[in-house]
Amino acid sequence: MSLFSRTASFFREILLSRRMILCCLTGFSSGLPLYVLLNLVQAWLTAENVNIKTLGLFALVMFPYTWKFLWAPFFDSVSPVKGMGRRRGWLLVTQTALFLLITIMGLIDPKSVMSLAGLQVSGVTLAAAMCFLVSMASASQDIALDALRREILKDNELGLGNSLFVNLYRLSQLVPGSLAFILADHIPWSMVYLVTGLFMIPGLLATLFVVKEPPIPTVKRTFREAVSLPLKEFVSRKGVRHALLVLLFIFCYKLGDSMATSLLTRFYLDKGFSRTAIGILSKSVSLPMSVIGALLGGIWMLKIGINRALWLFGLFQFLTILIFILLDMYPTKTVLSLVIGAEAFGVGLGTCAFTSYLARETNPAYTAFQFALFTSLAAVPRTFFNAVCGYLQAFLGWSGFYYVCAIIAVPGMLLLLKVAPWRGGSDLESGKQNS
Repeated sequence: MSLFSRTASFFREILLSRRMILCCLTGFSSGLPLYVLLNLVQAWLTAENVNIKTLGLFALVMFPYTWKFLWAPFFDSVSPVKGMGRRRGWLLVTQTALFLLITIMGLIDPKSVMSLAGLQVSGVTLAAAMCFLVSMASASQDIALDALRREILKDNELGLGNSLFVNLYRLSQLVPGSLAFILADHIPWSMVYLVTGLFMIPGLLATLFVVKEPPIPTVKRTFREAVSLPLKEFVSRKGVRHALLVLLFIFCYKLGDSMATSLLTRFYLDKGFSRTAIGILSKSVSLPMSVIGALLGGIWMLKIGINRALWLFGLFQFLTILIFILLDMYPTKTVLSLVIGAEAFGVGLGTCAFTSYLARETNPAYTAFQFALFTSLAAVPRTFFNAVCGYLQAFLGWSGFYYVCAIIAVPGMLLLLKVAPWRGGSDLESGKQNS
């Protein structure tokens, strides 16, 4: 068979399979609400003259991402919509809620003070409450999507499937982080949020017409069993020490990167770039780099495995943190383009490998709870550590802040020696251990 024929066969059987198409569609739906909170809300509140310390504290409204494992067991056994199954039922509810919440958020005036039930409530407080509801619905959607992806992908497809998912996840930021920025210079914020909310519609349509419900397990468990059995399985798999090292690694691997990108929109604006300039550069640079990262990252992981991808992609991710210092020193559009492109490519690669690792550590018998537990722990830095980033930046300045983020990223890389050694077993072998 010729090289062209083998390549065409690869694209037909893998990249164009129903499973990979679902990874793309669900990735976009999963990422959009998160980037609304990280990018659009940040630009909106900055335009309304909310100070950077308050802006940093808005990270606290995202704590549902760190606690979603508490209600994940329900997603393994209960469907909120009769006849739709567990995954499709929860997806329909959460995606509908996200569309409504994002749209309604644009009607809030952060500078206003209103009376609710006899209490004087500021617009900033109301905006924070709405952000919390978006976070809650988004975290719940992720429980169903993570479980669905683990259930439909074969063990040797985890790298590519999660690569496509993560990169479409990141690609979704072009709506709240690019299109919305451009629109904000020409139309009211209420219309900006409405347009952004409409991009949840493709996910809803995928839930209704594309998602195929995975088979429901025949074994019924009590709520206590639904919590205790997944924990016992994880701890007994390789022992308590290894389980603790895995949890510590999950906590640390994305910590520095998460802190570095927590105030990214404010960083760009402080360097004198307009919302339109940021939006145009994000679209023209981030989009192609994300697509390249999706293809190369997924194909590389098929060849080198998840362990080596964690090392190589993690190193590139570390270097992108240092590139932000270059923009602080030379705030030109050329450097901004370099930073946006490197961030989209490097951090995207690191996230692809990391998400694939989480999926590999998940036993398919306990998909929703274990995956939710792992991703909840990974989200802790984004929620609590990011909340102090505004204070760190105010004290250290932008360059000092990014140097600290780079130092914080080192422990996660060192833990790879224990949890994902360079010469570790193949992904397929690891997957068999979990099945």
